[in-house]
Amino acid sequence: MARTFKEIEIEGKKAYVLFDTGSMRSYVRNEFASKVRRRIEPFYVGLGGRVYKIEETCLIICSIKGLKFDIEAHPVSDLGFDERGRRIDAIIGALAMEKWVLIPNPKTGEIDLTALRKREFTEF
Repeated sequence: MARTFKEIEIEGKKAYVLFDTGSMRSYVRNEFASKVRRRIEPFYVGLGGRVYKIEETCLIICSIKGLKFDIEAHPVSDLGFDERGRRIDAIIGALAMEKWVLIPNPKTGEIDLTALRKREFTEF
């Protein structure tokens, strides 16, 4: 399965992001994380070839094609590189994609932004 990478804005900075349907949670490199953080019950996760102890979360504001959305992400020091050697600044996981109905198309590498554009969501 192809992976979907996009250049978007996070907290007003250009960021190279992996939209990862295989990851439930979202992660962001410290330099893109907001300063407003909240402590959480710690857990361990493997990312970019390292194991991290995750102890905090933050709310970050993202923008893709001028459309803003917020996600909860866990700050980490590094997320590794893609196959072309490009540094990954954030991973947007399935929970954030579900929240904003961001649907990656692995064949085209595009993200369906229809619901985000309309700002119409169904809550259950």
